[in-house]
Amino acid sequence: MSALQQRVPDTPVFDLAPWMQPQMLRVEQALSRWVAADAPAGLGEAMRYAVLDGGKRLRPLLVLAARDAVAPTDGAVRSAALDDAALRAACAVELIHAYSLVHDDMPCMDNDVLRRGKPTVHVQFGEARALLAGDALQALAFELLTPDDPAVSAPVQARLCRLLAHAAGSVGMAGGQAIDLASVGLALDEAQLRQMHRLKTGALLQGSVMMGAACGQADALALAALQDYGAALGLAFQVVDDILDVTADSVTLGKTAGKDAADHKPTYVSLMGLARAQAYAGQLHQQAHAALRASGLQQQGALAALADMVVQRSS
Repeated sequence: MSALQQRVPDTPVFDLAPWMQPQMLRVEQALSRWVAADAPAGLGEAMRYAVLDGGKRLRPLLVLAARDAVAPTDGAVRSAALDDAALRAACAVELIHAYSLVHDDMPCMDNDVLRRGKPTVHVQFGEARALLAGDALQALAFELLTPDDPAVSAPVQARLCRLLAHAAGSVGMAGGQAIDLASVGLALDEAQLRQMHRLKTGALLQGSVMMGAACGQADALALAALQDYGAALGLAFQVVDDILDVTADSVTLGKTAGKDAADHKPTYVSLMGLARAQAYAGQLHQQAHAALRASGLQQQGALAALADMVVQRSS
């Protein structure tokens, strides 16, 4: 049994599928409802193509799992308004993720032609419309977080907007992508590679966890533990991505396999070798579970199972 397949000891078994399937359905229905098809000049069609009918929906699931983790367990009534805020946050973070993929795939960046098993947005709709679709998805994300409904308090709305902006901006995803583009052909050391991926991939995954936590009540210890969980999970996701880039094919991945090596991009596999990269993913997996145990939260099963899914996935 490989390090990626080992079960973390002392972690209660949580059946992810019965929890995940209705959550995925909620997210899909909400995205289909909120990403309208009637934007001008075919823009809505490109936006829906970028978002719907594909993807793991990991980031929305993390938001909703963290919301569950901080929901009342003492018999108090669960807030429907905060559940709605969490669903909006789940969809908003997926819109940011989708916009980033649209832009990353364009010729000025990664120049990729396959995403989620279908042609990338710029291949399907042209570069100009793809660029605008990404812009519109980013704007829509923040519109979702600030509904007119007064049931979601202004402080919660502001906190969600700040968390998402921080995760997506220059100290998060966009900053990491800038480092990635500047690092092609360079020999990064492990610390530099970790920093790049902590921003490019990890920040939005960690931000998803913290957005879910913002839709409930958690003490400082629990919040710090969730932040540690998100950091370990975010880095583990990228390490596994690098492993799959050299061990899986394009059909399985839904994107072009082997492209990192072909583009001379630094990865965990190129830096460490395959065996050490797999072992490192296993270590990060352990760290994510340890952080959850330290949180003191009672309803952490979905978060634990999502960590397992991230490390054990095949695509």
